[in-house]
Amino acid sequence: MQISEKQGTTTKAFAGLRVLDFSTTIAGPHCARMPADMGAEVIKIETDGGETMRTRPPLRKGCSTVFGQLNVGKKSIVLDLKSEDGKETVRRLAATADILVENFRPGVMRRLRLDYDSLRLVNPKLIYCSISGYGQAGPSAELPAYAPVIHAASGYDMAHLAYQPGRHRPDYCGIYHADVVTGTYGFGAIASALYQRTVTGLGQHIDVSMLESMLTLTVIELQSSQFAVKPPPRPMFGPTETANGYVMITVASEKTFQALMGVIGRPEWILDPRFSSYGARRDNWADMMDGVEAWSRQLSTDACLAALAEAGVPASAYRTVAEALRDPQLEHRRALSPVEDEGGSFQVLNLPFRMSGADTTPGKTMAVLGEHTRALREEIGLADDEIIPSGKTAAQA
Repeated sequence: MQISEKQGTTTKAFAGLRVLDFSTTIAGPHCARMPADMGAEVIKIETDGGETMRTRPPLRKGCSTVFGQLNVGKKSIVLDLKSEDGKETVRRLAATADILVENFRPGVMRRLRLDYDSLRLVNPKLIYCSISGYGQAGPSAELPAYAPVIHAASGYDMAHLAYQPGRHRPDYCGIYHADVVTGTYGFGAIASALYQRTVTGLGQHIDVSMLESMLTLTVIELQSSQFAVKPPPRPMFGPTETANGYVMITVASEKTFQALMGVIGRPEWILDPRFSSYGARRDNWADMMDGVEAWSRQLSTDACLAALAEAGVPASAYRTVAEALRDPQLEHRRALSPVEDEGGSFQVLNLPFRMSGADTTPGKTMAVLGEHTRALREEIGLADDEIIPSGKTAAQA
């Protein structure tokens, strides 16, 4: 059946699903925002102080756009998970939910009696996703972990260092790959469990490890690390200097190599023994790229990119994120959506995929902390005329 262009403009793939989001910081909220974009009702559960990312800049009138990027489209309920009232609220909500996401340190939810084994008694269909640094059990399970720690623990930072000639100290990394990768794996596992539930009728517990998620980024290094024989060097793609900046050029096939040699005016290198095969180019990579750079330094970045594009050679300028966001390709794909909160308007990145039969755009507004507490408690039969007691965060339980 052919799907029309108009089909999917209002359909949401996860419409009708309810998600309880206990997560904080990045990995868990990123995981739980994806179902929200897909149409699920995602209920973010916070303490009366709000979760950590609510205070992260950029701030406008006290509202964080980083928090918005991670939590747009979710409802907000404030609970004290250490109180019996808060726990009962969770149990009743869990009985109505399809999915639960939490990223506390292993053992916290068990001590609160809100772990999978406890909540599946009230809802056998519940899909319960736990995200942690090292997994729910084992010798490292209860170690505290944030993305930079996992970057170091996984070998990622040292693997990256090995590709920096002349460097001996690991680099700083302010971009938290481990959080985003782990949250994405969590979402994939949840989607898989939802499909399996259509067959079994039952939910299950999902245990997502940041350490193992981060290791998936080291595909080549993971394999080479298992063998005593050191593998031969491989091409190192890096900045190629132009007259006014740098470009990234990737030579990954014979066709690309031959095209590049034509662009730089070195067609004779196609048959040169130093470069005529992949193995030879690998051993003489620096010499080849010196020749490329002798050409590129004579041209502006724009001129280099135009010549490379015409020849079909993959290349890009090194851009800032702000420059990347101005790319007409992103506008064409409608990659950003406007969101409103109490601080005003800002843009969030949409999911990086499009579906012909479903709408994947995010919600348009950010919930105020605790905005849906009264309505949700009334829905599950709890009177809200009493003050919900404040207390420590669940992580302190």
